[in-house]
Amino acid sequence: MCVVVVGLDVHPEWPLLVAGNRDEYHARASDPVHIWPDATGIIAGRDLVSGGTWMGVSKAGRFAVVTNIRDPQGPDPAKQSRGALVADWLADGTRPEGLDGFNPFNLIIGDMAQAEYFANRPAAVRRVLSTGIQLFSNAPDGDPWPRKDRLELAFATWLSNGAGHPEQIFDLLADEADNSPAAEQIFIRNPVYGTRCSTVIAVNRQGAGFISERRFDAQGAAAGETRIAFDWSAGK
Repeated sequence: MCVVVVGLDVHPEWPLLVAGNRDEYHARASDPVHIWPDATGIIAGRDLVSGGTWMGVSKAGRFAVVTNIRDPQGPDPAKQSRGALVADWLADGTRPEGLDGFNPFNLIIGDMAQAEYFANRPAAVRRVLSTGIQLFSNAPDGDPWPRKDRLELAFATWLSNGAGHPEQIFDLLADEADNSPAAEQIFIRNPVYGTRCSTVIAVNRQGAGFISERRFDAQGAAAGETRIAFDWSAGK
């Protein structure tokens, strides 16, 4: 994921909201969101190169999302896949260790009780996220990033205007910021590297929720949509 918003207890009906755009090379193979066919209970897309995922939930009541932090030297191919951080937490609740063994990342993991933030740049970080709106992109937490700031304002405005159904967040994720610099565009339309999918996770106060994904082709046109419901109160 390259821009993510996390809303913790900011919506009257949906206390957990997580949404973001995954930006990636269009040539990199991946599967859309689905229930993984193993016994992990993971509901997520899958990177077919590394085997991990960028964002998802588990039937056991966990969620996670990761963004890459840009490194001028590029990723080190000898390091572990950042997508494994998400998959490991979703599968069995494994928290990340040995953070230096991964290329730079922002990781958010959690359940209905709390959410935690992990990162390894500029130094190893772990903290519990407070109630409110949290934004993450391709820079260390706290660093300015125009598209992150734009999404934060749009999300806050959506909440203040009545905060309807969470699928309305897709409209925020589709913002291309006409006549604005590319760095401000929430949705990246590029035939080589651009927004591959937008995802919304929402869970209500009873533990029922959904993960919804909209996919896009190399021209930025709609290429499919999947919505999967789950019930954390029942573990399914």
